[in-house]
Amino acid sequence: MPADLAVIGLGHLGLPLVQAAVAAGIDTVGYDTDPRPVAELRAGRTPVEGSLTASEIRRMLSRGFRPTTSAAELGRVRTAVICAPTPLGPDGTVDLTALRDAARALAARLRPHTTVLLESAVPPGTTENVLRPLLEEGSGLTAGRDFHLACSPSRLDPGNRTHTYAATPKVIGGLTPACTESAAAFYGRLTDKVVRAKGVREAEMTKVLETNFRHVNIALVNEMAVACHDLGVDLWDVIRCAETKPFGFQPFRPGPGVGGHGVPVDPGCLPYSGRTPGHPLRMVSLAQEINDRMPRYVIQRCATLLNEHGKSVRGARVLLLGVTYKPDSADQEAAPAREIATRLMDMGAQIGYHDPHVLDWRVRELPVPRADSLYEAAAAADLTVLLQHHRTYDLQGLAVKAQLLLDTRGATPAGAAHRL
Repeated sequence: MPADLAVIGLGHLGLPLVQAAVAAGIDTVGYDTDPRPVAELRAGRTPVEGSLTASEIRRMLSRGFRPTTSAAELGRVRTAVICAPTPLGPDGTVDLTALRDAARALAARLRPHTTVLLESAVPPGTTENVLRPLLEEGSGLTAGRDFHLACSPSRLDPGNRTHTYAATPKVIGGLTPACTESAAAFYGRLTDKVVRAKGVREAEMTKVLETNFRHVNIALVNEMAVACHDLGVDLWDVIRCAETKPFGFQPFRPGPGVGGHGVPVDPGCLPYSGRTPGHPLRMVSLAQEINDRMPRYVIQRCATLLNEHGKSVRGARVLLLGVTYKPDSADQEAAPAREIATRLMDMGAQIGYHDPHVLDWRVRELPVPRADSLYEAAAAADLTVLLQHHRTYDLQGLAVKAQLLLDTRGATPAGAAHRL
């Protein structure tokens, strides 16, 4: 059965797009090479932690959404959106393997007049230098003449009920003006506002700027947190005061590390572009270095607090609260909790955890004991560390029960705990 839309990649990027498309009445098929998410979706379950709920999945299925592993479905649609994951590889560069696989699967079945859109986060030049050649070679068609090609990087904030898909402006950059208008016509059915970029690379670079903006500013307040602690200054009060300035300041807050799917990207060195200037973004590299240090700083603070109370890390009972990368979500993507737990275990600590959204948590493939009763576990632990502030946590009550509490999020009442 033909569909209006194919979403390629049924992960944290693809599923919200499917939800928005189905809600707009667009006949949608979802394609993934991995049979596991497809099987979960068909059964009415969400395959991605922190993504859509089971009831939302079932509602999408009832409205005609069809998840599949059959690439033949890709040859029957008017619009195809690639939402393949693009994580950082072991060498620190963006891994485009899944994107290339998606492009090859689509190219073999690409028909004239199809609109192909890329939502994956990629370095500038990827749409033209990686995606376009794969589509043209595999289909025998020419982008910009036989089919439309554009980039519209995803802007998602999982769990945010205010900035929904429809309420978030969509940036679009096409290979040609006609490509841009074709993409705008599609996204105009899903969002309240479409922003036309000058071209494909401008759209790609928009995502780079947005992600790096977050990482650089978090790195700044993370450095401020370390400096303020050494100086005996309450950074959280400093931020409270600074955010009253009505211009020239945007508040960011420190934490135990940076997680999530949006990885910092340095477009200064791209292996497939002869036009690369070869000058890395030093600010981005430094920000990543600072943010990567934060789990180690948390360990240092843990050791110091235990030592000040006559205990060593070895043999200490440490309870970690909140092991996800953002509050009120089950998504653990790149959350610093795992590194912190690993380092504490290496130092001989006995680790336990509590998270209302994570019922099973493993470190080094070994299960970490989960606390059934939060207050009892905090009272029994030598040190309790708040890594993520879920709204269900009563931090005032927790501060009373815990023997020793380190708050890495500044969420406890002033004076109730040791803050980062």
